[in-house]
Amino acid sequence: MVFDAIQDIIATKLDIEPSEIKPESNFTQMQVDSLYMVEIMLAIEDEFSIMIDDASGLETVGDLVHYVEKKIQK
Repeated sequence: MVFDAIQDIIATKLDIEPSEIKPESNFTQMQVDSLYMVEIMLAIEDEFSIMIDDASGLETVGDLVHYVEKKIQK
């Protein structure tokens, strides 16, 4: 499942428990800075063999999950 994979990637990068990451979790509130975001995006690109063209507007984990789901359906 896309959410589970993304949840694991974020948890690993931020060194937190996966259970702390919910679809409504906001990247700003989780203190994800631009460097963490780049690392997360690169890991997601590798995991799903996609290119993330535009990460603007991705404010929550749920936003990111929906973006990835659309990319892998193409």
